[in-house]
Amino acid sequence: MASLEKARTRCMSGEMQYYHKETNTWNTEEWRGKKAEEVEERGKKAVVVIMADPWKECMDHCLEVTKEAGKMIQEALQKDISIMQKSSPVDLVTETDQKVEQLIISSIKEKFPTHSFIGEESVAAGASSNLTDNPTWIIDPIDGTTNFVHRFPFVSMSIGFAVKKEIEFGIVYSCQEDKMYTARKGKGSFCNGEPIKVSGQEDITKSLVLTEMGFKKDPEHFKTMMGNIETILTIPVHGIRSPGSAAVNMCLVACGAADAYYHMGIHCWDMAGGAAIIREAGGVIMDISGGPFDLMSRRLIIASSRTIAERISQVIKAFPVGRDDIEG
Repeated sequence: MASLEKARTRCMSGEMQYYHKETNTWNTEEWRGKKAEEVEERGKKAVVVIMADPWKECMDHCLEVTKEAGKMIQEALQKDISIMQKSSPVDLVTETDQKVEQLIISSIKEKFPTHSFIGEESVAAGASSNLTDNPTWIIDPIDGTTNFVHRFPFVSMSIGFAVKKEIEFGIVYSCQEDKMYTARKGKGSFCNGEPIKVSGQEDITKSLVLTEMGFKKDPEHFKTMMGNIETILTIPVHGIRSPGSAAVNMCLVACGAADAYYHMGIHCWDMAGGAAIIREAGGVIMDISGGPFDLMSRRLIIASSRTIAERISQVIKAFPVGRDDIEG
């Protein structure tokens, strides 16, 4: 068996090593106690771990910490909110954003110390946002901070978990609605434990479309943003809505409440959790250009059908938004 041979060659004399055969990863602690097969050769020992669902423990822990962080957000909504600015007068951050992210990362890091993290507030403080092959947690502690500040009822927490740059699972908790959206690769999407799926709508003229609008430093970018809204409305469609939380928008399409969502200028932490949920709900996710979705590209189209997604990509115009994996 190839994995056993690899275990024999990788293990060190006198030290027990753990090799996970499905994910091709080594760790001395993470797989300890799991169903395993011990291999010995010339006094060297290794344990080859055989697990049918290698990331279930990660998702179970993520659900627990999400519930705990959700309570922190709900409690904060009952108190005075301390507001600070980041890149502009409309780019807001609160103490709660920072505390929630610290809670999530510290809890996960204690249990999975070898994993990597990309968190909105950590990146704002100077941390890297490069996505590697290492198991990586991509975290938005409060998606919809402006909504949170105004107590507008769409405030969410979003966590996506990626391995080898592929999203394995996503969790989005819409705090004030008390809706927990979850998805695992190949296992479907759920809201509070009940299966969800996209509407399946293929006629864009019968569609409700979501997008977001806001301040743009470049006047041409602002004109393009508003021009795209006019273009979509005059197709025509049933309407456009802007709930104010990218993760909630993605979940609204995933559960069939809306039929499409497009956005330029968001970040990987806005999209990672929702990307898993929309895919597992049967939706389509692609780049604004109509090409494959790129988590680090800061733009996306999602829809209930490829027909609608492609129609949107054909009629809207893009403007430069940069990338999350290019610093500066």
